[in-house]
Amino acid sequence: MLSGRRYRLELTGVQAQSCAEFGDVCRAVWNTALDQRRQYVDRYTRGRGGEFCGYHLQAGQLAEAKAEEEWLKAAPSHILQQTLKDLDRACREHGTFQVKFRAKGRWSPSFRFPDAKQIRVEKLNRKWGRVKLPKLGWCTLSMSRPLGGQVRSATVSHKSGRWFVSFLVEDGQLAPEHHPGTPVGVDRGVVVAATTSDGQFHDREFATEGEKTRYRCLQQRLARQRKGSANRRKTLAAMNRIMGRVTDRRGDFCAWTANRLTCKHSVVVLEDLNTRGMTASARGTVEDPGKRVRQKAGLNKAILGKGWNRLEAALNNAARYTGTTIVKVNPAFTSQTCHECDHTDSASRESQARFRCTKCQHECHADVNAAKNVCRAAGHAVPACGDLGVTRSEKQEPVGIREVVPHQPALPLVGIPRL
Repeated sequence: MLSGRRYRLELTGVQAQSCAEFGDVCRAVWNTALDQRRQYVDRYTRGRGGEFCGYHLQAGQLAEAKAEEEWLKAAPSHILQQTLKDLDRACREHGTFQVKFRAKGRWSPSFRFPDAKQIRVEKLNRKWGRVKLPKLGWCTLSMSRPLGGQVRSATVSHKSGRWFVSFLVEDGQLAPEHHPGTPVGVDRGVVVAATTSDGQFHDREFATEGEKTRYRCLQQRLARQRKGSANRRKTLAAMNRIMGRVTDRRGDFCAWTANRLTCKHSVVVLEDLNTRGMTASARGTVEDPGKRVRQKAGLNKAILGKGWNRLEAALNNAARYTGTTIVKVNPAFTSQTCHECDHTDSASRESQARFRCTKCQHECHADVNAAKNVCRAAGHAVPACGDLGVTRSEKQEPVGIREVVPHQPALPLVGIPRL
């Protein structure tokens, strides 16, 4: 099974400068290739045609450009070819005009070494190790966890003023065929991050009050500084350090919660939420400025702050090791329907936390009631022996679920042939 291992790099000044240069070259190649693809699509839609602009054409043109431009030779050839391959995959999956350009001020440098034969990892002691990468040499890394497998590729990235390396490794593990646990429904919210149908609440604060105050002061300072100035770069770096800690805590919480849910339950049922659409801005045009823009902005911030999408990704990753099935159901009326009598009424939810049915007077925590409805709705989404509700016998294990929705590891990254 393919899995990721991420470590912090301790680079020298020369190595850090080289990594920044590699990132700039990859960003320039990405932007140029994306602009070329957009021009081809525009010509094709206007009926002018032309040679198809795909990976093989652009890889050949990249080899010609490296012979003329010396600055392109600073980066290894295979990371530039991997950049073109990543762009090709993004355009095929999302559409050429949906893929964004990488702006210098907003994009964090990142590049991948796809050839495992050019990557060597050695452990020096209990705390430190080193990795040998093309054109960087031996780089020291903090050995925070065992590698636990054969390296397939390495990705170097920059975040919050630090450099990291992520290894894609083949750990040799296989997903179990059966899981003895019971199904559970999960309701994601803005007050409590995740509430399960068995009454468990999973939540934590990702930012302290001091960090919130400090970040707000930095935002005010940033608004008064001139763009492109050295002080503005320092302020942005300080903001990134604070937000980096918040992001790490959110990732740790999602991984911890996903591990507990997948180890205990055979089926985890989630609402099929369109997070991107739910967090879209309410700001309109000059003619139609929109309504309650500030309130919608606060709701968007609360949704994004709880990490709904990251929790789903963590569940899908953790489920590969336990054999748990992740099911998504239609979220319509799950928070307004009584779990006991199936009566749907928006007035039944008296507050954020209190639910009292207007028909049968059943009282329950609103999030727990919604999670039970989510779990029960999976009985129509997944073929199984009987209902997937919490009242089903544990002996009726849905063996066929994993045959219908198998959990496959991510596609392996193959090496790009040199031109």
